[in-house]
Amino acid sequence: MKRLLLLALLLPLLSRAQSITRVNPTNWWVGMKNGTVQLLIHGPQAGTLTYTITYPGVKLTKTSTVENPNYAFLDLTITATAKPGTVSIVGKKGATTVTQKWELRARDNAPKAQGVTQADLIYLAMPDRFANGDPGNDKFADLRDPSADRANPFLRHGGDLQGAAQRIGYFKDLGVTAVWFTPVIENNQPLTSEGGTMRASYHGYGFTDHYTVDRRLGGNAAYKAYVQQAHAAGLKVVQDAVYNHIGNTHWFVQDLPMKSWLNQWPSYTNTSYKQQPITDPHAAQIDRQVTLNGWFVPFLPDLNQQNPYVANFLIQHAIWSVETFGVDAWRIDTYMYNDQPFMNRCNAALLAEYPKIHIFGESSVSSIVDQAYYVRNKIDFPFKSNQPGGLDFIVEGAMLAALKEVGTPAATGWDGGPQRLYQALAQDAVYQDPTKLVTFIDNHDHNRFLSEVGEDFDKFKLGLTWLLTTRGIPSMYYGTEILMKNFKDPTDAEVRKDFPGGWPGDKEDKFTAAGRSAKENEAFQFVKTLAAYRKSHPALHSGKLMQYLPENGLYVYFRYDASGTVMVASNATDKPAALPTARFVERMTGFSKARNVLSGETLSDLKTLQLPAKTALVLELAK
Repeated sequence: MKRLLLLALLLPLLSRAQSITRVNPTNWWVGMKNGTVQLLIHGPQAGTLTYTITYPGVKLTKTSTVENPNYAFLDLTITATAKPGTVSIVGKKGATTVTQKWELRARDNAPKAQGVTQADLIYLAMPDRFANGDPGNDKFADLRDPSADRANPFLRHGGDLQGAAQRIGYFKDLGVTAVWFTPVIENNQPLTSEGGTMRASYHGYGFTDHYTVDRRLGGNAAYKAYVQQAHAAGLKVVQDAVYNHIGNTHWFVQDLPMKSWLNQWPSYTNTSYKQQPITDPHAAQIDRQVTLNGWFVPFLPDLNQQNPYVANFLIQHAIWSVETFGVDAWRIDTYMYNDQPFMNRCNAALLAEYPKIHIFGESSVSSIVDQAYYVRNKIDFPFKSNQPGGLDFIVEGAMLAALKEVGTPAATGWDGGPQRLYQALAQDAVYQDPTKLVTFIDNHDHNRFLSEVGEDFDKFKLGLTWLLTTRGIPSMYYGTEILMKNFKDPTDAEVRKDFPGGWPGDKEDKFTAAGRSAKENEAFQFVKTLAAYRKSHPALHSGKLMQYLPENGLYVYFRYDASGTVMVASNATDKPAALPTARFVERMTGFSKARNVLSGETLSDLKTLQLPAKTALVLELAK
C-alpha cells in the first residue's frame, strides 16, 4: 500500500520530467546549397529545456519556444566545413540533462530530381490497388485501421511498393518512363464514415507522420529500394505531396504546437471548393478565406502555412524527401487551396537545391484564367506564381467533351467536337511554358476514360492519340491500357479497383499478354506503339505545335523541329473523309511521302489523305 501511495505522489512529478521523443527532420546533410535547417523538437516539457549543440561546423543560432511546452524549435547553421557524423543535441534544466542524437549525413551521388519533360510518359497508380508483393504487411494490429479486405471496396487491399517493384518490367514494356504513385507517407488514420459507409485512407492523402512511409506499403526501406530499382531500369519516380492538410490523427495534431498551427474557425468551416474568389478582382475577402482556409473535409485539418514554423516544417520535408528517396518530380495535391506565397517559397527552395526537378500541382479548375494563375503565366495578376507546371484540367475537359461529340452531328458544329480541343490549346498564350503542363484524360478522382467515351473503342484510341501526340507531358491512369472502366458514381472506389493479376491467386493476370483478352491486348499494343514512338521521336517531346482550325469535323496539327515533322490528322465524324492537304502547305512543303506510325504503312502520295471515321492518322513526314 505504501508503494502505491508513493507512486501516486510521484506521477505528477514524472509527468513534468523533460525528454525528447522526436526530432524532425530526422537527419540532414552536409554540402546542401542552403546551409540552414530548423529542427522541431518534441517531447514532454521539451520546450522548457535550454539547448546547446557542440559540433564542428554546426552552430545553434536561435532557440524558439511556443504555446505548447512540449515543443522547441532550433535554428541551425551548417557551414561548408561541417563533416558527416552524429550531432548531440543537449537540453538542460536545473539538474536535468537530456541528450538526443541527430545524424548529419554525406550526400550520395545516386540519381535524384531528374525532372520529367515532354519526353516522358507518366503512369499514375494507387499502390494499395496495384500489386501486392508482400502479403505479410497487409495489416497491423497496432494501427488505428488494422483491417484489410479485398472484398470490401472501401478498405485497404494490400498493394505495396514491393509489388510495384516487381512490375517494373511491365512499365518498361508498356513504354512508361515515369511512375507516379498516390502518397506513400503513413496514413495511420481510423476508418471514417462517409455516407454511412466506413472507409479506409488507402488513397494516402491523410498524413500522420511525414517522415515515415506507411508500413503497409513496406516502409522507408521499401520505398528507397523501389526508387533505386526504378532508376536502374531507366524509370523516373514522381512523389505525391500534400501541403494543404494532414490526417486528424497526425502526431502533431494530437499534441498541437500552437493554436495557429492550423487554420482555426469559431465553428467548423469547410472550404467552398470554389475557385473563383481567388482570381476574382471583385471577390469578398470572406469568400477567399473560406476557399483557402476552410477544411477540405472534417477529418483533414487545414495547415496554416502563414505560420513560419509550419512553413519551415513542410519545406524541409520536401527537400528531405527528394534527398532521402531520390525522387525525380513533385506532384502537389490540392494546389489551389494552399497559401500561394508559401507555395512560391517552397517551390523556390526545391528548385534551388534541385534545378532539374519538375513541380506540377493539382488545381481542379474550369477556366483557362484560373489554371494559368497557379503556374508561371503572362497575365497581370497581383500575385505571380512560380510553379513550373501543373495538371492540365482544361485540356482534359476539352478532350473529353470533344470525344463525346465524335461521330455525332455536333462534331462538325461551330464549337463542337475537335473545336473544343483546338480552342483550349489556342489559349496557351497565357502560360509562360505550356509544354510543362501535365496532360491526362482520367485519374483516381474522375470517371475512367473508357466509360467516359461510352466504351467506344474508336473514341478510346482517338483520345489516346491526342494525349500522346499533343503538347505537354502525358500522364495515364493505371489500367487504362487494359480497358479498365467504371464511373465514380456512386463511389470513388469504382474507379480504384485492383489491377487484375497484382495479387497472388488472382484468376486473371492482365500484366501478361496471355492473361488479357484480344481487345485488351489491342489496347495495350496501341499505347505501347505510340509511347515508343513518342519516346524515340524528338518532334513529339521537344518540337513545336502548329494546329489548324478544324473544318467539317477534321482536325489537323503538326509537331515539328529541325529533326522531323509529325502530322496528326483526325476525323471526328462517323463517315470516312478525304482530306486535301493543300491547306497545310506551311508545314508540308518539301515532304512527298509519309509513314503511318500506327500501321507501318508508307504513303507515297500526300495530296489527299483518306481518313477513316472516328480515327486519327499519325504520319511521320519524309522527303
